[in-house]
Amino acid sequence: MRLLLILCLVGFGYLLLWPVPVSPVAYEPQETQGFQGIFAENRGLDPAVVIELPGAEIGPEDLAVMADGTIYTTSLSGVLYRIDGEAPEKVDDLGGRPLGLKAGPDGALYIADSFRGILRWTGPGSLETVVSEIDGKPIVYANQLDVAQDGTIYFSNSSDRFDPETMGGTKPTSVLTIWEQSQTGYVARWSVDGKVEKIAEGFVYTNGVALSPDEDFLLISETGRARVHRLWLVGDKAGQTEVFLDNLPGYPDNLERQADGTYWMAFASPRVPAEALMPYPFLRKVIWRLGPLVRPKPIERGMVVQFDAQGQILRTLQDPNGRLGITTGARIVDDTFYVMTLDSRGFGRMPVQEMP
Repeated sequence: MRLLLILCLVGFGYLLLWPVPVSPVAYEPQETQGFQGIFAENRGLDPAVVIELPGAEIGPEDLAVMADGTIYTTSLSGVLYRIDGEAPEKVDDLGGRPLGLKAGPDGALYIADSFRGILRWTGPGSLETVVSEIDGKPIVYANQLDVAQDGTIYFSNSSDRFDPETMGGTKPTSVLTIWEQSQTGYVARWSVDGKVEKIAEGFVYTNGVALSPDEDFLLISETGRARVHRLWLVGDKAGQTEVFLDNLPGYPDNLERQADGTYWMAFASPRVPAEALMPYPFLRKVIWRLGPLVRPKPIERGMVVQFDAQGQILRTLQDPNGRLGITTGARIVDDTFYVMTLDSRGFGRMPVQEMP
């Protein structure tokens, strides 16, 4: 009996006092309306064929379309693939953990690497660092980027607290950041003269970024608060940020602008029931101490959304059974629609004519 009491006291002390990396912040999320209305469940992604990466590679997070039509993606281990043919073709080993990809006006491929910052690639063996720090501090978690016509790079840094290279990768680090709700994410701008500066701060897990067709504003996914912001870059509102899409039914990931001025955005996961605990920081810390089996995690229920420059949702395509895994981005290239994934064996591909 005494031993049992001691064990209970030790266990109770562990739950109350054991140090953990997370320091939760109280937050009152809006009640999600779930999958109804324009977001009503459908099977629009069923026609997508999963194109697997060679070998045991996983995680084609994003894609970039070069001026000559070449399409690239990367893997979790940093392999660069060309994917505009029937099967992915290995092009180079980049290392790190590449996330966002974008073609630059100079013909180079620009990469947001979650371990190393913003990189530039022009061919096998040519990888170079564009920016790895701001004001003498390292970029901890570069996520996505967009490149303006004059070569200016806009990029997101998801967290200034948790480094995915030392915290087990981008997926567990994203869960940790959102569970904590610390507002250390930001968006920065690198100019061709080498100047780099933060232009918007205070986000809970900054993710996708996309310029408007006229480059007068930048859209920003704030994954941890299930919303998208618009940051004005020019005009009377320059420097001002406003909520563009709010209280979404899922956690927004990458943003991709199409030539017609519309955007595609993926939901990495539907909103999770554990959001009900967001107002209770102490309880969230206790749950984190209980270990991976009870900690919140993304729900594999794919969904991509198309919307216009006014924030009107045009269509949603879903994968309710999670066949594609965690969806991170989508884009139409010529007559083909691509759906990218976080840690699946491949990406989804389907003819545009088969899209609902």
